[in-house]
Amino acid sequence: MLTLCLDIGGTKIAAGLADPDGVLVHTVIRPTPSGAAAEQVWGAVDATIADALHAADGAVTAVGIGSAGPIDLREGTASPINIKGWRGFPLRDRVAAAVPGVPVRLGGDGLCMALGEHWRGAGRGADFLLGMVVSTGVGGGLVLGGVPYTGRTGNAGHVGHVVVEDGGPPCTCGGRGCVEAIASGPSMVRWARANGWSAPPGAGARDLAAAAAGGDPLAERAFRRGTTALAAMIASVGAVCDLDLVVIGGGVANSGRLLFEPLREKLAEYARLDFLAGLRVVPAELGDSAGLVGAARLATL
Repeated sequence: MLTLCLDIGGTKIAAGLADPDGVLVHTVIRPTPSGAAAEQVWGAVDATIADALHAADGAVTAVGIGSAGPIDLREGTASPINIKGWRGFPLRDRVAAAVPGVPVRLGGDGLCMALGEHWRGAGRGADFLLGMVVSTGVGGGLVLGGVPYTGRTGNAGHVGHVVVEDGGPPCTCGGRGCVEAIASGPSMVRWARANGWSAPPGAGARDLAAAAAGGDPLAERAFRRGTTALAAMIASVGAVCDLDLVVIGGGVANSGRLLFEPLREKLAEYARLDFLAGLRVVPAELGDSAGLVGAARLATL
């Protein structure tokens, strides 16, 4: 028997079929229509579901959805910041209509990433885990006491919007000084350019990482500024939730030591409470599959 799992974000829509052990036996990916109206985006989701169902040949017993947020679990709706056509979109009901007769469960994409890593990735064995994606944004999800923690509306774990700099740069959420406005890939590039980093038009976080690895002092400062913001947030969330592990994935995390070495250094400065002494920060293991694996796990809990 198979679980249909969906991972819906601003750049891609993925569907997978997972066996009872969380192994993906089939995956299909489509680009998310950019700037499209609600039904056009849904059309891409629906077509992706249809492809997966065809491969499943009737064996699907449950559906799990990981969606960019905010979401509303009570209403089953999604209003992703990076999918402007969806505001209060009835995602759970639309998926249920497309896959009739099986239970459907909705969760945030950050939560599903955390669940995936907890089940089959770098978070195995951790009871109190924060899973994070540091890429074009900073997202997150919490597994507390070994189970997913959704919060009141389903949006617990939005750690990218922890404020770490009073009066800091504006954030896409409408606030200022959020971690995402400082530590996401585009935010680090924006700061570096504003402070004199000379790079060709279109250069992004990967170019910034390459420059930092090559010893460019301004690129190194941009990464250190981002990792300092991440460390401050992790220390705060770690203290609030009594975490034992933080798993970080995403494009910026692929920069390896450029991210993790200064992050761990700063975290050691900030997380000084005795019960945080064992808090570890490790790279994710599942890559782009984490959200699908976590959505499959969510569907069967």
